[in-house]
Amino acid sequence: MYIREACIEDAEKIAKVHVDSWKSTYQGIISEYYLSSLSVEKRLKSWLWTFENLEIHQKIFVAEDTPGNIVGFSSGGRSRNNEFKHDGELYAIYLLKDYQRLGLGKMLFTSIVRSLKDSGYSAMMLWVLKDNPSVEFYKLQGGQIIGQKEITIGSDRLIELAIGWDRM
Repeated sequence: MYIREACIEDAEKIAKVHVDSWKSTYQGIISEYYLSSLSVEKRLKSWLWTFENLEIHQKIFVAEDTPGNIVGFSSGGRSRNNEFKHDGELYAIYLLKDYQRLGLGKMLFTSIVRSLKDSGYSAMMLWVLKDNPSVEFYKLQGGQIIGQKEITIGSDRLIELAIGWDRM
């Protein structure tokens, strides 16, 4: 298994991982109605737009298993939030359920951190649902909860945590 920078040709496989990982990660957190409405086709449109509009410091990485199947991804770049002093942001990191707890998440995380550092960023943050089991993963990587907000996904009102690293 290895990590590489993604390209637009990966968009459909990333979209599939995105949808499948949302359905497994957020089961019991986000309504089943909303999760069942997710589609690879809709997510693919979003990923194609993302690839076509990448800013210079934004990166997307994929995790592949030995046969070359994409089993996870991460993305990050300039912080989209002015509320905190962190100049970099981990936008997303997802792995298929069968590939979690094998070290790939840490490798995807480290790829974004390295990319942000190489681009001159000094601090990083991310948003994660409070009930997402990955909150503990981020804390183990040295992240601290720096804020929270209420968001709505479908008909669910949820708490999202801001986690930050003052130095990467």
